Amino acid sequence: MAGPSSGGANPINVINDTPMGARQFIVVILMVLLNALDGFDVLSSAFAAPGIMEDWGITRTELGVVLSAELVGMGFGSVILGGAADKYGRKATMLACLAVMAVGMYMASQADGVTIMTVWRFITGLGIGGMLASTNAVVAETTSKNGRSLSMAFYVIGYPVGGVIGGFAAQEWLLVQYDWQAVFIFGAIVTALMIPLVLLLVPETPAYYAARRPADAVAKINRSLAAFGKPPIEELPALKETGPKPKATDILGDAKLRPITLLLAFGYMAHTFTFYYILKNAPTIVALAGFSPAEGASSLTYANIGGAIGGAIFGFFLKKFGLKGPTIAALLLGVGAVLYFGIGHESLWEWRIAALLTMFFLNAAIVGYYAAFALSFPAYARASGTGFVLGVGRFGAAGSPIVAGALFDYFGNQEVFIVSAIMSAGSVIAMFLLWIMPIRDADEEALKAELAEKAET
Repeated sequence: MAGPSSGGANPINVINDTPMGARQFIVVILMVLLNALDGFDVLSSAFAAPGIMEDWGITRTELGVVLSAELVGMGFGSVILGGAADKYGRKATMLACLAVMAVGMYMASQADGVTIMTVWRFITGLGIGGMLASTNAVVAETTSKNGRSLSMAFYVIGYPVGGVIGGFAAQEWLLVQYDWQAVFIFGAIVTALMIPLVLLLVPETPAYYAARRPADAVAKINRSLAAFGKPPIEELPALKETGPKPKATDILGDAKLRPITLLLAFGYMAHTFTFYYILKNAPTIVALAGFSPAEGASSLTYANIGGAIGGAIFGFFLKKFGLKGPTIAALLLGVGAVLYFGIGHESLWEWRIAALLTMFFLNAAIVGYYAAFALSFPAYARASGTGFVLGVGRFGAAGSPIVAGALFDYFGNQEVFIVSAIMSAGSVIAMFLLWIMPIRDADEEALKAELAEKAET
């Protein structure tokens, strides 16, 4: 039950400074599950890849186009639907994305050639991209300041956990008892089941209403605060009547936000090139090394186990040591792990351990990037900023399977892995440049400015 009224308090401050309640934990858990769903939906084509390649008789280059399709869609979805989440709300955007993903996954199971499969994987990627931008914003806006770092870490590890669950389902059940089409059907069913959960359990965030100022904003904010067990507010701080109004395009138009946005975007792009190179190619690389498609899929399962463990541990490092140092360390160790995977291995277990170690460090760095997204953008542009950065990153990720597929026609694993490691080194440079720039809590800075302005008047 809500406590005493918070008067004219900023609702962002109410969420930031009060202990987290049961409903907030439920929302975070649901966001973790949605991120796990995204992880499975993205990797479903990688699990199915050996079977598709064998069934359709396609080349590695053609397979690379299929594997990149949803990543291209994710790039467009992150940018376009990230903006929609700032305009129409986080909840409405998540529901729309789930519907798109469910349809795309099912129709992919019915595809009978590269072209139609590429179309449906692109459409699925649109939904996944918008979902990632929305869920990241929801975690940032429904958690207290004290609980945000760990909540963000657990949110990020949902992605590899989805890959782990999907990997076990694929290698032990779907690819053994059925065929590659079953992977997509399974994903479509689970995606559809998430729609009523989001509809019933996830309120729109107070920060969204505070930023958009719709009609009856205070009443809507108070309904959202009540759902989280927080005290109501009586009024919102007054907006400035003079000067330019804040807008989502400030992520590139504002002199303070622009360099941070660009460094995050291109650093994340370089990192995701390597990240998705491993995720998309590991099953096929292992299968072509003399193992079965199911055994190839198992390497991806262990990669995702490493990613989940690395992300969870990294969350505690963030809480203790801050953002930048641990993220740079994870990126550097990831470069070494990528090179170790690329030297090749004799036994299946050696491949599995190499995959686990590689994703341990690569996903730890992803946690660092997502925490930076949450801190760097104010509420009115958080989904747009996150969506832009994710979009640029996904275009780098989308190029990874295509570039790798083309390089594999001329070079061996080791040479292609060196290219991938060089891309990760570029991400280290971008994060180091961010190290010397002040990443602040954008919502806290906006709140201080509002309070200072009220004090002057």
